[in-house]
Amino acid sequence: MGRNNPRNIKKHNDKLHKEQEKVKQAEALRKEKLKAIIRKFNEDQP
Repeated sequence: MGRNNPRNIKKHNDKLHKEQEKVKQAEALRKEKLKAIIRKFNEDQP
């Protein structure tokens, strides 16, 4: 059984894309939280 058969390649790519998606989502979540914190801070300023 070769390592580079289509099934293994697909499995690897799916895993890779899932990880990349997780990283993107985490980054977006951090940006949203930061925006909320900045907004709150600016509201508290006189």
